[in-house]
Amino acid sequence: MATSSTSVDIHLFSQISLGDVNAYTEIYNRYFDLLFLHALKRLKDPEAAKDLVQDLFTALWNKRDNLAGITNPSHYLYTATRHGVLNYISRQKMQSGYMKGIPDLNLSSINQTDHLIRQNQLAALIEKEVSELPHKMREIFLLSRNEGLTHKEIAERLGLAELTVKTQVKNALRILRGKLGLSLYLI
Repeated sequence: MATSSTSVDIHLFSQISLGDVNAYTEIYNRYFDLLFLHALKRLKDPEAAKDLVQDLFTALWNKRDNLAGITNPSHYLYTATRHGVLNYISRQKMQSGYMKGIPDLNLSSINQTDHLIRQNQLAALIEKEVSELPHKMREIFLLSRNEGLTHKEIAERLGLAELTVKTQVKNALRILRGKLGLSLYLI
């Protein structure tokens, strides 16, 4: 049997699904600090934890149409926070891996102007090649690379199967490697 607090939360969620800003504010006030502490315990970074919980509440409002059927709002919010933490940690590991893959350079010995010109040429070339990808593939690729969304998040946003998203990203990378392979070497 649902507790009184759970019943109130269920009612608030159903009101949020109808666009009730006051109900949203009430849920925010009830759960923000708890979810923040939950995220902070795992991330050990107050700013990251705060951003994560704020993003969670933004997503909650954006997906308010789907809230009416939720029978355990606190579980829903804690689970969303846990997924947010795991996604954050995953992205941090990925970024860390990219940074480790970049060799240390003694920038003082490199001609800065030449380096900036080559960097701009490469960025323009990559942007041009990405713009020539088929529309849906380009959209999926940009969501993956520019917004850092997971395949699952992209699939949910675009209403596609996760395997379709994974295949589209893989195909985009294959096409770009083929087109940019020699160009990257020359630049």
